[in-house]
Amino acid sequence: MSIEFLVTTLIIVASPGTGVVYTLAAGLSRGGRASVLAAFACTLGIVPHLIAALTGLAALLHASALAFEIVKYAGVAYLLYMAWSALRENGALKIEEKPDARRARQVLVDGVLVNVLNPKLSIFFVAFLPQFIARDEPHAMLRMLELSAVFMAATFVIFAIYGICAAVMRARVVGSPRVMAWLRRSFAAAFVALGARLALTER
Repeated sequence: MSIEFLVTTLIIVASPGTGVVYTLAAGLSRGGRASVLAAFACTLGIVPHLIAALTGLAALLHASALAFEIVKYAGVAYLLYMAWSALRENGALKIEEKPDARRARQVLVDGVLVNVLNPKLSIFFVAFLPQFIARDEPHAMLRMLELSAVFMAATFVIFAIYGICAAVMRARVVGSPRVMAWLRRSFAAAFVALGARLALTER
């Protein structure tokens, strides 16, 4: 496995995006366990894009303007929903002292949807990973799966680190309503900005 692939993967995964913002929010509001669950959920949300790339559906998404726009605007709508939820006291940034099974399921569902509804990931797998597979590779499918597994592992580890760091800071902000109000507005603004960036994305 080339060092170029590993370095590029780390840069892409570590760059702030919807998954990072969501994992940070989970860590701040619900603690370390929820942040790791959010990181896992965001990683799980990559799987449909990998399947789409392997089956050719991602190429269709890239070729079809209508299909791309449908997925894109579904993602934009969901990010705006996340922004609205972050602003609510009982929403995505609700402070929880004890784990709650229903809330844990919601963290998982939201994390998966954040990545599933991002059409850029499917195009990423079509355009990025094949660059690191030799044209004469006899087992191209297995090589694609190997590279994808490394990308997903890096996603989980880096997102979990982000989330745990946020969870460590949690005790310092939980007791301050003013800080929490500022955090809610900041995360809401971040989700809106990410939604706007996605809305402006071209195939």
